[in-house]
Amino acid sequence: MTDVLSEEMARFVRAVGPEPGETLREMDEYAESAGFPHVGPEVGGFLRFLARVVGAERIFEFGSGYGYSAYWFADALPETGEIVLTEVDEDELELAREYMAAGGYDGVARYELGDALETIEGYAGPFDVALIDHQKHRYVDAFEAVRPKIPVGGVVVADNAITAGPIEFETLLEVVEANDERGEWTIPDSANEHTRGIAAYLERVTGDSSFETVVLPLGEGIAISYRVE
Repeated sequence: MTDVLSEEMARFVRAVGPEPGETLREMDEYAESAGFPHVGPEVGGFLRFLARVVGAERIFEFGSGYGYSAYWFADALPETGEIVLTEVDEDELELAREYMAAGGYDGVARYELGDALETIEGYAGPFDVALIDHQKHRYVDAFEAVRPKIPVGGVVVADNAITAGPIEFETLLEVVEANDERGEWTIPDSANEHTRGIAAYLERVTGDSSFETVVLPLGEGIAISYRVE
C-alpha cells in the first residue's frame, strides 16, 4: 500500500469512521498477511457511505479480488439488491464467495469469473454504483463500457487515482496542473503504463459534461464521478 494519508491521519479517519465487523477484520488481516493491495477500511467505509447516499440497489465492480470492497458495499444494499463481483483469479473469487457468505451477503452477490470488460456486456443497466479497480491501462475502457448503464444520480468510482506502487505521482501531478493552465492534456510517452492509464482516465471523466468528478485523498486516492445529466 502507498496510502496518500499519513499513518497518523489514516488512524484518525479509521477511528471516526464505521467500525469494521469481525469478518472485515479477518479480511484486513488476510490482506496484511498475503500482501494483497485492498482498499482498506478508510476507503471501504466511504464506499458503503456513498452507496447509502445514492440509495444504491445495483453495483458493478471491475476487479473484486477477494471481495473486500464488495463486502463493504453489500451492507448498504437492500435485500433485493445486487452486486456483481468480477475476478480473473478463481481462487480469489472463491475466497470472496466465502467471505460474502460469512457476512450474510451471498444472496445479493453475483460472482463472475473472467474479464470484467466482457462480463459487463452481459448485464443490462442501470447500475447505481460502479467501482473500477483493475488494470490501470483499461480504466478508460471500463468507464466507456459502464457509462451507458449509469443513471443520473449514479456514480463511478476509480481506485488508485493518486498513487499506487507503480504510479509516478510527480508525472501525474505535472499532467494535471498543465491541463489546468492550458486546457489540454499532454501525457508524456516516458510515463509508465500505469501512470498513463490513470492520467487518461482522469482526462476522460473530467472532460465528460455528463459527470462531475472529484478526487479524494483516501487510501491510494479515489476519483468519484457523479452523473448529473
